[in-house]
Amino acid sequence: MKKMVKVFWDWVFSKTTVDEKVIAAAKETKKRVKAVKEEMKDVVSAVKEVSNQVGDIADAAKGKSRKGRKKKNVK
Repeated sequence: MKKMVKVFWDWVFSKTTVDEKVIAAAKETKKRVKAVKEEMKDVVSAVKEVSNQVGDIADAAKGKSRKGRKKKNVK
C-alpha cells in the first residue's frame, strides 16, 4: 500500500507544471532586473548633470556670465 501511494504521488507531481512556472518567473525577474539597471544608469547620468549645473545657478546669482557656448544673436 505504501509503495502504491508513493507511485501515485510521483505520478501526480510529474504532471504538475510547477517547475515550468518557476522557470518562467525566473526569466521574467531577470528581464525586469535588466530593465531596472538600464533605468538606474539613466537616472545616475541625469543626477550627475544636475549636480554639475547647480554651481551655475550660484554663479548666475552672483552676476557672473554664462560658461560654455555663447548665445547667437537671434532677431
